[in-house]
Amino acid sequence: MQTFTISGLAQHAGVHVETIRFYQRRGLLAAPEKPLGGIRRYGDPDVARVQFIKRAQHLGFTLGEIALLLRLDDGAHCADARVIAVHKRDEVRKRLADLQRIEAALTQLVDRCDARRGKVSCPLIAALQPPGAREDR
Repeated sequence: MQTFTISGLAQHAGVHVETIRFYQRRGLLAAPEKPLGGIRRYGDPDVARVQFIKRAQHLGFTLGEIALLLRLDDGAHCADARVIAVHKRDEVRKRLADLQRIEAALTQLVDRCDARRGKVSCPLIAALQPPGAREDR
């Protein structure tokens, strides 16, 4: 089995050394024993674990959720992992719906800006002002 220093682990996993240290502080990655007068050595399973964490983060899982998934990684807890994934999927769907509402509101404001000509107040800025703010000027 090939072994790496912490910088080698970071390079093979495609992250920074500080990311490795952060994962260790959060309990997501164990720090190997340090031999007397030596350097800690990491192996391929550590590379795979860091890559798992990064892929899960890209899917939107929090570090807490990732810690749960890592604890379930013995192959016998697929139903428990599914519950976590369903919850995350539902959160993503809610955020998507929120983003679609924001997009629709911004589209309306942009369309109102396009329709305005001359020296009139900007509909976008006016829509973002609190009620009555324009009257103070």
